[in-house]
Amino acid sequence: MNSGDPAQNDDPVDSSANPSDVPTSKTSPLKPAAKGPKILVVDDDFEIIEAVRYALEGAGYEVVIARDGNQGLALAERENPDLMILDMMMPKRSGFLVLEKLRRLRDVPLPVIMITGNEGSRHKAYAELLGVSDYIRKPFAMDRLIDAVGKLLDA
Repeated sequence: MNSGDPAQNDDPVDSSANPSDVPTSKTSPLKPAAKGPKILVVDDDFEIIEAVRYALEGAGYEVVIARDGNQGLALAERENPDLMILDMMMPKRSGFLVLEKLRRLRDVPLPVIMITGNEGSRHKAYAELLGVSDYIRKPFAMDRLIDAVGKLLDA
């Protein structure tokens, strides 16, 4: 007969343990809050990157950054973004070359907003021929970019 003394308890389970302290297979760590659509920003200008990142994250989007065209292509394949914001003039691979390669790699076209400081209408026409979804000239109001992103992702 058990006298109630834990030292004399024949049960191998520690009866003094609080059941809520014992880990179970049903216990899981907290999941991070769900983020919005993923946007890949490809630009070599640090100030543009930071301003665009701040605005997009403030609007609830997840942002991935690439600082040149080659890195942009690699991240487009690895991260599978919902949309790309692409500068036209960059080192290593221009925005046009990135677009050409993207169109060959993907079965489903990735929506792309091209941003550029170039004023030439010939460049805009070529970007449209390559399938850009929107073409925004620098400098631009951040609201203009956020509106374009929202329209493309809601479509």
